[in-house]
Amino acid sequence: MRKKALLEAALFVSEKPLSLEKICSLLNSTQEEAKKIISEIQREMKKEERGIELVETQLGYELRIKPEYRDKIAPLAPLSDLSEGMLRTLAIVALKQPVKQSVIVRYQGNKVYGYVKSLEEKGLIKTEKFGRTKLISTTPEFERYFGKSSEEIKSKLEKLSK
Repeated sequence: MRKKALLEAALFVSEKPLSLEKICSLLNSTQEEAKKIISEIQREMKKEERGIELVETQLGYELRIKPEYRDKIAPLAPLSDLSEGMLRTLAIVALKQPVKQSVIVRYQGNKVYGYVKSLEEKGLIKTEKFGRTKLISTTPEFERYFGKSSEEIKSKLEKLSK
């Protein structure tokens, strides 16, 4: 079995990013060999005719649609990896950043703690301790994920909320 093909298949079906350790276990390989295979896949996916890319996140490696194709295919699977609650949380953060986590909890309830954790793991938001709560804001990964700047997204959200 070809290890590169196996890794591509695993990345394709995985709901979450795969850690380097998980990839090594799957491929029965060393970290050095796994990184070499990852680099090879990344290099191949950088070609213009490819619509997806292999990216490294805080949680590991995952396949994503290249930013230049997101708008065209968005209607087919709009933000399928983000729950409705996570999207609402992200919208509040994008509109009011930096925003206290306690403020978001007032809007959405205690489920926010789980949403914040998931969004932070995806690298879409960052948190910093602020007294007994956290201050939350978007990250550069947020802009990369949505293919637009924070200001463009904020502007669209403000128009929708009026």
